[in-house]
Amino acid sequence: MNTLSYKTVSANKATVDKQWVVVDAEGQTLGRFSSKVAILLRGKHKPGFTPHVDCGDNVIVINAEKITLSGNKLDEKTYIRHTGYPGGQRSLTAKVMQQKNPALLVEKAVKGMLPKNKLGAELFRNLNVFVGAEHTHGAQKPKTVNLNDLK
Repeated sequence: MNTLSYKTVSANKATVDKQWVVVDAEGQTLGRFSSKVAILLRGKHKPGFTPHVDCGDNVIVINAEKITLSGNKLDEKTYIRHTGYPGGQRSLTAKVMQQKNPALLVEKAVKGMLPKNKLGAELFRNLNVFVGAEHTHGAQKPKTVNLNDLK
């Protein structure tokens, strides 16, 4: 009997092909940029994507200080945290956060787009954000990816 047989292949930690990629944040909008970086971290751009496995790439973001926000978000968007003490709620605007630590702005946006579980925490460790065009991962020989070509 001549029949076609298709098997669903599920990736695991041993069979996954992880790569190092560099993306440039210069001139990109924060939200659109972060969603594409989250797709790279998750591995959804690969044909062998498996939802419960870290099958994404290690992503290096450069020029984090040159990212833009659309509209009035630079002045109106607030980031709220709590110290843990009574009356310890603190807030920062996006403009202040960009001046203090522009890498944190990108990290918070990408982290919010990852799963809220152990897998999301593991995926977030694969993100490296740098201020400026230089990064410290030259030994990994990362390839440059143009996010405009990705979906």
